[in-house]
Amino acid sequence: MVSGLREDGSSPAYAVPTSLKVVVAGGLGAGKSTLVGSVSEITPLHTEEVYTTKDPRTGVRRSSTVTMDFGWLTFDEDLVLYLFSAPGQEGLWPLWDEVALGALGAIVLADTNRLSDCFAAIDYFEQRGTPFMIAVNPFFGRQSFDLPTVRAALALRPGVPVVQCDVRDPRAGRELLVTLIEHVHTRTMAEAAA
Repeated sequence: MVSGLREDGSSPAYAVPTSLKVVVAGGLGAGKSTLVGSVSEITPLHTEEVYTTKDPRTGVRRSSTVTMDFGWLTFDEDLVLYLFSAPGQEGLWPLWDEVALGALGAIVLADTNRLSDCFAAIDYFEQRGTPFMIAVNPFFGRQSFDLPTVRAALALRPGVPVVQCDVRDPRAGRELLVTLIEHVHTRTMAEAAA
């Protein structure tokens, strides 16, 4: 727990939780808003607009985040994760610098039917040295490729976690966040030892 001492050297009656920022990125319609909404303990802030065209996969009109989503999740009362999603539309990529500023790490959501949509997010986090992981969101209960194939197709560096996660499931979303924190910890320890 993070806490400060009073001027007289005594401990305060409360402890301030450590807060960490996590970014959720990925292509348009990959499930970023759904993940933030499923794990957030507050009603998440969504900034969405309705598409003017139909989703080619389902034939229905869909909504899309135009700026970001925000939510948070408390772990053990001494750790709070602030969750921010980055917009998937190419025209809004300049906003990523603001969304990702100060982030502990990132989750890149992948739809195996559109893996190339992940390249921009992977490049972004690699160029900035931000730890990230890939979460394959199985749409319609299936995915087109297994996890080793996804890893190879995305040309990921060794050690970058690739997991499957139904982002609608709050328990699976929490496990995803734990995996990211463990990955950041492992990477930090390896860099310190080098």
